[in-house]
Amino acid sequence: MASGGAGSRVSCGRDLSCVPEVADTLAAVAKLGFDFLCMPLFHPRFRREYELVPAKSRPGAQTRSDLLLCGRDWNTLIVGKLSPWIETDSELTTERRNSEEALVQELNFCAYLGLPAFMIPLRGPHCANLARILLNHIHTGHHSCMFWIHVPLLDPEDTREDLIENESSKQMDDGGNDEKTWACFSGGFSLLCEAIEIGADLPSDTLIDKWLGEPIKAAILPTSIFLTNKKGFPVLSKAHQRVIFRLFKLEAQFIFTGANRHSEKDLRSYLQYLEYLNQNRPQPNAYELFAKGYEDYLQSPLQPLMDNLESQTYEVFEKDPIKYSQYQQAVYRCLLDRVPEDQMETNVQVLMVLGAGRGPLVNASLRAAKQAKRKLRVYAVEKNPNAVVTLENWKFEEWGDQVTVVSCDMREWTAPEKADIIVSELLGSFGDNELSPECLDGAQHFLKDDGISIPCSYTSFLAPLSSSKLYNEVRGCRERDKDPECHFETPYVVRLHNFHQLADPKPCFTFVHPTSDMNNNRYQCLRFLIGCNSVLHGFAGYFEATLYKDVTLSIKPETHSPGMFSWFPILFPLKVTHPIAFWESLLIEC
Repeated sequence: MASGGAGSRVSCGRDLSCVPEVADTLAAVAKLGFDFLCMPLFHPRFRREYELVPAKSRPGAQTRSDLLLCGRDWNTLIVGKLSPWIETDSELTTERRNSEEALVQELNFCAYLGLPAFMIPLRGPHCANLARILLNHIHTGHHSCMFWIHVPLLDPEDTREDLIENESSKQMDDGGNDEKTWACFSGGFSLLCEAIEIGADLPSDTLIDKWLGEPIKAAILPTSIFLTNKKGFPVLSKAHQRVIFRLFKLEAQFIFTGANRHSEKDLRSYLQYLEYLNQNRPQPNAYELFAKGYEDYLQSPLQPLMDNLESQTYEVFEKDPIKYSQYQQAVYRCLLDRVPEDQMETNVQVLMVLGAGRGPLVNASLRAAKQAKRKLRVYAVEKNPNAVVTLENWKFEEWGDQVTVVSCDMREWTAPEKADIIVSELLGSFGDNELSPECLDGAQHFLKDDGISIPCSYTSFLAPLSSSKLYNEVRGCRERDKDPECHFETPYVVRLHNFHQLADPKPCFTFVHPTSDMNNNRYQCLRFLIGCNSVLHGFAGYFEATLYKDVTLSIKPETHSPGMFSWFPILFPLKVTHPIAFWESLLIEC
């Protein structure tokens, strides 16, 4: 049941409501090309009675024997389904109690068989009792089974009974939204994920974004949503194709349910079409190719001021095709503005690279000077003694006397002359989180009064997000001799993937260089208007930087520098999740 990634075939299953002969049926669906079978563990019409006569007291087996398949087949090829009559949140006491007992029985039998997954339908907005029983089952046992919560991909308006029964919409809203209610109970449990059923009518793009930010493991495709092309083959609409492409990125598995509606073709045609979409999905861009494997992977932000970076870390950042091109363009434009053509042979600009690393900014600056036909005298200042070895080799082999290598912390260095241009790359994912303002303020005293800093300004941005996946990743972090919740008190650099951004990013803190105001304390109060029911798990942080005039760098989604991968967004997780209602106002002070 391995899910498919880019370049691999899609993992597909067949959903059946009743399976009389499990071994024969499994062989038949495998022959058609399916990877697994979704089936009820008990006969779907076998309602067990526990109130009057305990079911276990009845003679005979209550369901089929596990000996019908070998253990490996149960472990890899069968996804169990909850009996459709079970209603644990029923208002009828007898029905609720019988359903509770039957649910526990089926969960235990699923664990006994060692199934890889068990599918549980979410039948309405009231599911607190279902969640209680399921979470108790997860808490009290050692389970490897995933629990797929079967929910329809619908607009809430499509299920509003008040449109028919003239009830007030407020009553419906207050009554709860099924995905929101479930999220309140399921947050923090990595064994819980969703299996969304895609209908013929898709909801709005906003709601699709919201649903695809949930931890989706599978997508259920009814055969009724497929159209027929001129050659008689099943196909999907363009809108459905776009959803499928996004599910491919989440490496979701697909489950086909319903009868074959293309009588001249067998069910293989549905699989072949999905595989066709998989092979013809949009090609990943440079950023996606670089980030492959880092999706939703938590990393601690670098601390180059405190730690000396390793050579491999420098190497990764130096591969960015965009960042140093933009720095080169900024230095080029700056040199043209500062040195008129009639002084190009006599005016030598002093440029200091603060935090030179292994020399990419020095090389970018020298290329800019050559492009502009202007003269430069460069100081490469670096505190990491190991990286200085590389700089000295660059000086010996390439740069010569045009570059002076300085092995010193920029804040402690006594410059022999003042600089016309200061160039640095001290920005973190949130702009200032790697102490760029403090470092540049400490070095500002050796910049000329009319000198230029590249970058000259940067602004951090915040946006609320919902992501059960990231919340569970943070919750799963554990270290000896540390508070289990301490990991919620630190930010993480992460390639955001399985998430839903609840509102557009808003500007937070801005820093300008050079500046006469050395106070770097900041306070900001941001208000976000949330456009859908959801659960708040934390905040995503981004930045925009102006290098020189209109030469910029950005990791904010709306203005992201195309192809740049030197920075992933930063995540500020919340220890306690917060349910948020449609059009609710969210206030954050930072």
